[in-house]
Amino acid sequence: MLIRLESRRPLSPRWATPLLVLLCVVAYLAFAMAAPGRRLALLLNWGSIPYALLHPATGSWWRGRAGPAWHLVTALFMHADLPHLLGNMAFLLIFGLPVERAVGAVRLLLLFIVGGVLANFAAALSLPEAVMPIIGASGAVSTIVGTYIALFPRARLGVVLPLGAYLEFLRVPAALLIAAWILLQIAFSLYGPGFGAIAWWAHLAGFAFGLLCGLGLRAHARGRLRRAQ
Repeated sequence: MLIRLESRRPLSPRWATPLLVLLCVVAYLAFAMAAPGRRLALLLNWGSIPYALLHPATGSWWRGRAGPAWHLVTALFMHADLPHLLGNMAFLLIFGLPVERAVGAVRLLLLFIVGGVLANFAAALSLPEAVMPIIGASGAVSTIVGTYIALFPRARLGVVLPLGAYLEFLRVPAALLIAAWILLQIAFSLYGPGFGAIAWWAHLAGFAFGLLCGLGLRAHARGRLRRAQ
């Protein structure tokens, strides 16, 4: 009698998310350690300037190694200050590691890059005359958040609430927290500069793209996770 044994295929190590974090940290250190005058040049050379992107007639569409189109990618790894970097990297680790486990490293990288590029382009469309660069991984991270909620709609996240002299640890549905975050992004995008020089539409566009991709990847992710059990 032949008995079929289901083989377990362990998931490959999660390296894409740590790699993205490392690249962002290295890029920020290079930026932070540069002379003050050099920092502006770095932002202009590697950030995505909406006016240059949407008005290619004013310059070459592909100037050497980093024309306006390529800046949509390089801008993802640039951050203006330490809180900007730490916030994005914390969200990338929290949501990126489970998404990478579910869909694989290569798909995670594609989600980050493609989603980030589309998010930055959406932000440029919302600020067509801006001459200061759009930088940061916020749009790409929002893509990962959207994919996460599509793949794990019933997931819960730990939240620490300060209650007087005590800290209370609660497990809150991820969908509730992310929904509140989305409502804030919509409110901020409507009020615009009153809430700071942030490309809010990059967050919304990235999340929407990630949500759609996550819905399309559900069957693949479930099969992948099932085989690893």
